[in-house]
Amino acid sequence: CGCSAGGAVEGCGDGDSWSKDDCLMLLERIRTFLPEGDTMKYKTTESHFDWDKVGFGSFTGDMCKQKWQKVSSEVRKYRTMTELIVDAIEFVKNPYKGKKLKTHPDFPKKPLTPYFRFFMEKRAKYAKIHPEMSNLDLTKILSKKYKELPDKKKMKYIQEFQREKESFEKNMARFKEDHPELIEERKKSDLPEKPKTPQQLWYNHEKKTYMKLHPDVSQKELKEALRRQWSQLSDKKRLKWISKALELQKDYEESMRAYHEAHPDASSDEHTKSVLTKAERQLKDKFDGRPTKPPPNGYSLYCAELMVNMKDVPSTERMVLCSKQWKMMTQKEKDMFQKRCEQKKKQYEVDLQRFLESLPEEERERVLMEEKLGGTKLGVATASTDLRAKSPPGKKKSRLPETPKTAEEMWQQSVIGDYLANDRKKAQGAMEAAWKAMEKKEKIPWIKKAAEDQKRYERELLESRPPPTVQGQRKPKFDGEPKKPPVSGYQMFSQELLTNGELNHFSLKERMVEIGKRWHKLSQAQKDKYKKQVEEHQLEYKVELDSWVKVGPPRAGSAPPRPAISQRPGRLQQDTSDSDEEDEKTDSSDSEEDDESSGSTDSEEDDEDDDDDDEVKITYNRQKSTMTDLKNNKIESVIIVRLFRDLFFIWQNDDEDDDDDEEDQSDGSSSSSSEDSSESDSE
Repeated sequence: CGCSAGGAVEGCGDGDSWSKDDCLMLLERIRTFLPEGDTMKYKTTESHFDWDKVGFGSFTGDMCKQKWQKVSSEVRKYRTMTELIVDAIEFVKNPYKGKKLKTHPDFPKKPLTPYFRFFMEKRAKYAKIHPEMSNLDLTKILSKKYKELPDKKKMKYIQEFQREKESFEKNMARFKEDHPELIEERKKSDLPEKPKTPQQLWYNHEKKTYMKLHPDVSQKELKEALRRQWSQLSDKKRLKWISKALELQKDYEESMRAYHEAHPDASSDEHTKSVLTKAERQLKDKFDGRPTKPPPNGYSLYCAELMVNMKDVPSTERMVLCSKQWKMMTQKEKDMFQKRCEQKKKQYEVDLQRFLESLPEEERERVLMEEKLGGTKLGVATASTDLRAKSPPGKKKSRLPETPKTAEEMWQQSVIGDYLANDRKKAQGAMEAAWKAMEKKEKIPWIKKAAEDQKRYERELLESRPPPTVQGQRKPKFDGEPKKPPVSGYQMFSQELLTNGELNHFSLKERMVEIGKRWHKLSQAQKDKYKKQVEEHQLEYKVELDSWVKVGPPRAGSAPPRPAISQRPGRLQQDTSDSDEEDEKTDSSDSEEDDESSGSTDSEEDDEDDDDDDEVKITYNRQKSTMTDLKNNKIESVIIVRLFRDLFFIWQNDDEDDDDDEEDQSDGSSSSSSEDSSESDSE
């Protein structure tokens, strides 16, 4: 910020009347007005600030805001304002700390190297001789000329550089004495150095050898060349560096444990990242004897075997060809692949169990976790029960019930102890052979137990399943429901531009980009105008929604309003026939008549009431035929359910009215209405 102790400020004030004390006072006042638990982006918090309250002395709110924006531009922004204010205070106190130390007016100028002295001396001359050359070409020529200079001429530039270097070192020592607060001495930490990856270890080893053979190579060329060599390194040579990296990682973990014991206050939350990539880990496991996971089903096995001979076919077409070939196979051939796949899975479980037994406990837990994430389930006959007991406790169990066991698996579980006592590795094969040789009578109890276990599994599975939900069903819109307004000023601005046709010459993606650009160009006053309109529309929407809820939606315990077929959302798929259009017009006219009849007063004559009852029956019959059309046109299920409900209430009311009609007919007072009713039934 360039503030002096009490006078004008450079950077913090840039020639204005702000002193360091004024800047610090401003930052402290901003800190007092920060909201508690501030987690918003600093720009958002800044825009909500009442800068008039921040103002103090002769500094107005606008002046304080401008000063804050100048000061905050010198520090990192990707934080909350609460975090930002700390660095801002530090910057005002010491603006030349860290990388900005060289910008201090008293900092001594570093001398130019011999080559740069030659370059600056000759550049103007060569630029005049070759005006058509770019700066890059001139640099190449002058670099070549400098290398070709005789030692006597080079010595001139070297001696000048050494003289200025001595002067620079003296001035630098004086600067450190005058400004000790600006010099940050790095404290040596006893924190263990993080382990290097196999590639980093190999790179450091090969770097010296490569530079001896290629002394003029640049750092970029060196890295690129060694990266290519590493990618072409054989698995055997790569394993050497993988093993070395793992050893160093173990040493690092032990050193970190000792460090945390010596420094209990140090943070121990950081998780030690593995030095191996996924490919390197798989290579190490394969070398250690970890079996390759088999395909999940017969189709995948068939594709894997077929693709071996499809190296010339593009990768995008291989799966298509595999799918076509698979479909042409007979069911017997498909079953053969499925059977082979099941055999491979069983063999994989046996081999995996053997591999797990050869691992130390930590590695075993890692492999078991990877197998669990990969979906592999070790069978009960693979003697993995003991190993599972050693897995870390506190893991959440799956919500799904335990899968049912077969009769053979249940029997194996009961006798596995006897077989394991003889030979653990051959236990699986011996039990399978014994089961096949067993008589049917001996198998029956286990078959019954397996059937009971299957029933248990199905029962628990039904209990664990959530209630079915309709996927992809749109939220139904009710008749008369008010339209929801935009929720933000940007949304209203977007709708305005999209509806007025101003952006029709853009594609959809380009429209949204253009809208974003135009929104950013708006002034804050224009944006506030849109926000105010949104608030007004939201208030209007709330009033309309409240009145609609009181009148529009059906209430519990009362008959819902008669549905207007023509106004109902979830429209029918339009047919091209004129008859369907006429039916819709008829339905809409009938619904209007229903609305008019529903508005009749209690003072009307009995004859008019009878006519209304007949009209209800006519409406019901027409709605019944409309229901058939609705089903044929596959209308949304939610609309059909609602229509059935409405028709049920109408029919119930019709039955009550019919009882009244029968009493009237016995007195001979409503003969005309009964004739109308019979005519409507005949229709």
